[in-house]
Amino acid sequence: MISLLQKAVDMGVTFFDTAEAYGPFKNEALVGEALAPFRKDIIICSKFGFNIQDGKLAGLNSKPAHIREVVEQSLKRLKTDYIDLLYQHRVDPNVPIEDVAGTVKDLIQEGKVKHFGLSEAGAQTIRKAHAVQPLTALQSEYSLMTRQPENDVIKVCEELGIGFVPYSPVSRGFLSGYINEHTKYNPDNDNRPTLPRYQPDAIKANWVMIDTLSEFGNQRGLTAAQVALAWLLAQKPFIVPIPGTTKLAHLQENLWSAGYEFTSQELQELTAALSKIKIVGDRYTGVQAEQTNK
Repeated sequence: MISLLQKAVDMGVTFFDTAEAYGPFKNEALVGEALAPFRKDIIICSKFGFNIQDGKLAGLNSKPAHIREVVEQSLKRLKTDYIDLLYQHRVDPNVPIEDVAGTVKDLIQEGKVKHFGLSEAGAQTIRKAHAVQPLTALQSEYSLMTRQPENDVIKVCEELGIGFVPYSPVSRGFLSGYINEHTKYNPDNDNRPTLPRYQPDAIKANWVMIDTLSEFGNQRGLTAAQVALAWLLAQKPFIVPIPGTTKLAHLQENLWSAGYEFTSQELQELTAALSKIKIVGDRYTGVQAEQTNK
């Protein structure tokens, strides 16, 4: 993974996203070790907002003192003295968003953070936070399988001049066409077995999406994943998707998607075809679902 991250820099990647919750802690340490030689040339994003106990996520915590504690720990793991973009990972209903924004504002004034972001926040929360400390980015799930942000938050971002960062832009690998109803997952390092959209019946029902992307891509030398990423990039100039991968070949595949430009007719026709597809299966259930769009 260190080799992959360093090759990503060589290939022109400058925007890296991590969080204390990934691992927990392991991913930040990995990013810190791999990217230390390139620190001045790249942007590192991380996140706070969870209680982490005994190596597991145990609810939300965005209390100001906890934010400060997390940032100090993240800085050490990331081997840096500043975080370029710091997100609240999930909105904490027990802490006013104004207090969260104010705490990050102080961290920015202290030079420990450069920019402030939210993740999976709703329109009202975005406005409240932005009034205290201007937001640089909103990170939420957005892909051809999850288009709800088009209804409101992308419009708010455009109005306020906030960047939009889609996570899971290839829908946790589904839009690549590389997984199917027979795919086996590692339960120790993969949450897809718990998500409705990745159950065998849902995968089979949603496969028409892969067929549509592949039909378009096959005529233009693109994979299904490349079409999905290029489509996202074509939606708004301030949209910057963050596809994750552990494989060098997929990293290159993802990067090449940025080179494709749709004609207006192509984009219109493809979008119309994709919009007719009814997606089967929720993206989250239970507590995870309750923590989104707040």
